[in-house]
Amino acid sequence: MGTIPKCFFLSPRLQDYVTAHRSAVDTIEQELIDETDRLGDIAVMQVPPEQGALITMLARLTGARRAVEVGTFTGYSALCIARGMPPEGTLLACDISEEWTSIGRRYWEKAGVDHKIELRLGPALDTLRSLPLDPVYDLAFVDADKPSYIDYYEELVPRVRPNGLILADNVLWIGRVVDPERNDDDTVAIRRFNDHILADPRVEVVMVPISDGLTMVRKCD
Repeated sequence: MGTIPKCFFLSPRLQDYVTAHRSAVDTIEQELIDETDRLGDIAVMQVPPEQGALITMLARLTGARRAVEVGTFTGYSALCIARGMPPEGTLLACDISEEWTSIGRRYWEKAGVDHKIELRLGPALDTLRSLPLDPVYDLAFVDADKPSYIDYYEELVPRVRPNGLILADNVLWIGRVVDPERNDDDTVAIRRFNDHILADPRVEVVMVPISDGLTMVRKCD
C-alpha cells in the first residue's frame, strides 16, 4: 500500500519483495489505493494489495456467486471480491459510513462491477440478522469493529454453505495478541475471537500471516 505498512513482522525490504511478486494492481485499483492513502492515518483500515489479490483469488477458487462483506470502508476489498466473482455474482457490502463508501462506489462503477455490489448502510449486525437463515453464501469477509467479531461470525456461520469460506482480517492485531501487556478492548476481543473459532466444531480454521493476519474458516460439510 502507499504510506502505511500493514505487515508489521516483515522488514521493509521483504515487504517490497512480497509486493513486487504478486500480480500487479491495475490503474483503477491503484487510483483507489492512492485516494484512500490521502485520507491520512485512517487509511490503515484498507487491506493492502497483496491481501486484496488473495481475496480475489479465493473468490475465484470457491466459485463464489453470493458473498457478504462486513466492513467496506472505501471499497477496495469489495472491489477485489467482486472482481473474483462471475458476472451473475452478488456481494452484500455492510458499512455505516456514507462518506467512505461513496469513494468505493465511484471505483466500483469505473471497474464495471457496481452491478454486483449491494451496499447496505447501517449496523452490520442488524443487516445480517435480517437475512434468511439459509446457507446460501459462498464467501464472507469480516473487517469491522473488533468487539463485534464473534457476533458477526455467529450470524454468518449458519448463512454460509458447507465448504464456504469466512475470512476474518486483523487477527494478529499488529502482534498485540501475544503481548501480555496489551489488554485494551480491541486486543482482548481479537484474542477471544481467535479462541472462539478455534473451538468451534462446525469449522476448520487456518490463520495466514499475511498483512495483519487473515484467518480462513471453512464451514464443514
